[in-house]
Amino acid sequence: MDMKNVLTCWIGSADLNACKGNEGAGSGPVGQAVASRTYDEVCLISDWKPEKTNAYKKWIETAGNIPVRLYPKKLSGPTVFSEIYESVVKVVTDILDRHGKDTDLTFHISPGTSQMAAVWIILSKTLFPNAELIESSIEQGVNTVSFPFELSAEFIPNLLRPADRRLELLSRGLPPESPEFSQIIHKSPIMQRVIAKAQHVAVRSVPVLIEGESGTGKELFARAIHNASPRKDKPFITVNCGAIPADLVESQLFGHVKGAFTGAEKAQKGYFEEADKGSLFLDEIGELPLLSQVKLLRTLQEGEVVRVGTATPVKIDVRIIAATNRSLIDEIHEGRFRSDLFYRLAVAILKIPPLRERSGDLSFLVDHFVAQVNTDSKNEPGYKDKKISPDAKNLMFQHSWPGNVRELLNTIQRAAIWSFDSTINREDIEDALIPLGTSNPSDILNRPVGGDFKIEDMMEVVAKHYIEKALKEANGKKGKAAELVGLSSYQTLGNWMKKYNIN
Repeated sequence: MDMKNVLTCWIGSADLNACKGNEGAGSGPVGQAVASRTYDEVCLISDWKPEKTNAYKKWIETAGNIPVRLYPKKLSGPTVFSEIYESVVKVVTDILDRHGKDTDLTFHISPGTSQMAAVWIILSKTLFPNAELIESSIEQGVNTVSFPFELSAEFIPNLLRPADRRLELLSRGLPPESPEFSQIIHKSPIMQRVIAKAQHVAVRSVPVLIEGESGTGKELFARAIHNASPRKDKPFITVNCGAIPADLVESQLFGHVKGAFTGAEKAQKGYFEEADKGSLFLDEIGELPLLSQVKLLRTLQEGEVVRVGTATPVKIDVRIIAATNRSLIDEIHEGRFRSDLFYRLAVAILKIPPLRERSGDLSFLVDHFVAQVNTDSKNEPGYKDKKISPDAKNLMFQHSWPGNVRELLNTIQRAAIWSFDSTINREDIEDALIPLGTSNPSDILNRPVGGDFKIEDMMEVVAKHYIEKALKEANGKKGKAAELVGLSSYQTLGNWMKKYNIN
């Protein structure tokens, strides 16, 4: 069998214009290729209507005096990466089956969308590494294209990256991203890893311990885990352990019988019984008193609760998702949390990173929250849709966001309320930011020692306050900010910023 040289490509709009004889269209990308190079067959893939596809086939056969084979492929859209990829692989596989594995393949990347071009590039770097890539234009004619791997990666449009991300997860044995986690707005690698872990553990019934600073979205993760689990149709009960009075913790968690204590006028189920067959989210579990921790541990071990005022156990089937903004290991060392309860809860641990460590997420979150505020406020009298100025964004990038995502959303909501124009500017953000630390030196110098006092924390407060102030006055210029706080260079300032997690 003689080795065949086959040209393969999509039919693009420029090709259809050439077929119609439109002025300035020339012979179109496919026509140029056929006229300038010799091929044994042209294989055309088309998402156009049959009448347009068939008319073009007749035209190019006549113009190029060459056999043409059509592959109609119906796409839900010309930019749907997965459908384009699947269609092209089937076509090229058919060509090789008909002409042999040694067929000389030429992929024309000019006709069609950029997503179609990207698929040809990917295939030439993976499944069909011997294929030649060509491009054409009226000005330059037909040329062979050489795409180094690094350039190929840059060429792929950002639109394709979500699908690439899914392939990456699958190749690593991780679950694909699911809709239950879609409300966790992110694109940083560190958050992608945490979400992948959460998805992986969601389908099981083991306890989950979520650690993270206030405002990082621990409850959002807990709800997503529940909704992605087999228990999704059962109750999800949320309990703020720090908000329950110490003398009512056991009653509210485990329930009580009538007359168990003064005011117990009727029997009452506890949160555990309410969450039976579902999930119980124990937020700020580090706030539980030690005595209650003992009874919680017994409940988890035995799978049953005993209501206050009785010795009769009640069987329960509850998945525990606990959260804390403290270090429970430190709490154990200080004698405020039981180690046996910790190890019972910490079967799967998720550490939610603070916003300052989520590189690339801040801009993404700002745009999302501005859109959310516009949607939530559209029916309020006199409200104008807001957009945010680049200067305001730059100021937000300089802030350390100690309150994390919650603080970011609240700041944008306040700025939108007080902004008189349709644009949220730098001054609006300055007015909306609420400093959570003190700027009063005398307060720092007069803190009582002992108890929870840590001198490193005080030094961090002072350093953050003055470095952030200098950066603000220097409009983000590190060299000028270093000079304002008496540091020798912007590199030294950078070291301080890294030490104290200042963005």
